[in-house]
This record gives sequence, structure tokens and C-alpha cells, in this order.
Amino acid sequence: MKLSPHTMPVEPADLLIRLHNLVGAAVDVTGGRGYGEPTRWICHGCGVVSDMPKEDLLLFTRRKANGHASECRAAYHRLG
Repeated sequence: MKLSPHTMPVEPADLLIRLHNLVGAAVDVTGGRGYGEPTRWICHGCGVVSDMPKEDLLLFTRRKANGHASECRAAYHRLG
């Protein structure tokens, strides 16, 4: 039995940007592709999601996701 990081989850259909945190876990920005459409982010390392998941524009979501990715050291592990 060994631990392995779950760093590359399946890409959602509405994936706009995939960043990686300090240990390589994915931080996904998802949502609408048009201007003014809401976007959100989720960290697959620690499980944190956007504080305003249906209201943020891509510009703000990208900044918040990048800020989180630059500080997060969590990596979801599963037994396998």
C-alpha cells in the first residue's frame, strides 16, 4: 500500500485555466467563456473553492486562484 498524490484530476468540460499549487495539485478555474459570465475556482489539493462561486468574472477569479496556488502546500492523497 502506498500514498500517491491526486494531482491531475479529469478536466471538466468548462475548464478555462489549470494552475498548480506548490506541491503540484491542480487548481482549476471553470465557468463561462464569454465576458461577464461567472467563473469559479477549486483547489484539488486542499478542497477550498471560490468564496463567490457564481459572481466572479474571470479576471478576479484568475487572480484569486493564482494567489491561492502560490500559497497552498496541500496535496490530496488516497490509498492505492
